[in-house]
Amino acid sequence: MDPADYDAWYDTPRGRWVGDAEFDLASRLLDAKPGDSLLDVGCGTGWFTRRLAGMKLQATGLDPDPDWLAYARAHSDRAIRWVEGDARRLPFPDSSFDHVLSIAALCFVEDERQAVAEIVRVARRRFVIGWLNRTSLLYREKGRGGGSGAYRSARWHTAAELRAFFAGLPVRDLKLRSAIYLPSGTKLARGIEKFVPSVLPLGGMLLVAGEKIS
Repeated sequence: MDPADYDAWYDTPRGRWVGDAEFDLASRLLDAKPGDSLLDVGCGTGWFTRRLAGMKLQATGLDPDPDWLAYARAHSDRAIRWVEGDARRLPFPDSSFDHVLSIAALCFVEDERQAVAEIVRVARRRFVIGWLNRTSLLYREKGRGGGSGAYRSARWHTAAELRAFFAGLPVRDLKLRSAIYLPSGTKLARGIEKFVPSVLPLGGMLLVAGEKIS
């Protein structure tokens, strides 16, 4: 997919709703304060990275695709740092960032467990990682048979599988939250989303948040 087309999807009514719902939940789980540093792993076009930078965070976006990074760089504030790199071998020292975020990126990375370990390694305080949920309506619509559209070749996980990624890592207070329960994005779907508790693990996006043990 072309990065411009991908980014433009967030300007559509459904894209804006999905992006806002995921961003609002992720930012609450991060609980970052102005001036904190943050790494966005698998940042793509930088849609989430730019919004986090707008919260006065010192934001860095990392992605393996130079074309997508070029798009992100051309459409963002110069204060944001963009780095080409592999989520399985993050090019940063231990505890480099107050917070680390990754949204629907590790599901396209071989050896997700290694990528999770790297995210925990470079985090100083908190991390939030979002995956596609196999027990969701979104999976039924977009994920079966190898996936379709932007979801092609993505891996979908259950809550139990995600918790297993963190076994043995220096983390505590793991929380699993969810968003995008009715992926149609209709007015009714958006209304229902406001009243469904995020602890219900049935949304299209599953987010795991936790603290790094120093």
